[in-house]
Amino acid sequence: MREQLEKLLAAGRDNALLRFGLGNACLKDGDAAAAALHLQQATQQNPAYSAAWKLLGKAWQALDRPDDAEVAWNKGLEVAVKQGDIQSSREMTVFLKRLRR
Repeated sequence: MREQLEKLLAAGRDNALLRFGLGNACLKDGDAAAAALHLQQATQQNPAYSAAWKLLGKAWQALDRPDDAEVAWNKGLEVAVKQGDIQSSREMTVFLKRLRR
């Protein structure tokens, strides 16, 4: 999956959805650093992409960067609430509570 998405990116099909998919694939492969790069691009290309913010926080957490994870989840929570994305807002609220313990 990751290789196919990387080929699309190399072919010039760069967009937030592709970057999200790549970030997700990288996280599943255990490559949190690459995931963070792709997810940062996804959130830059579409700042209202709450799921990308959620995964970006997970990538930062996997890289032992809790402050960056907190920033990502706070931004994602703000976006999710604004858009009425109840599921993402609940998940990020839980992640933030766990992080702050």
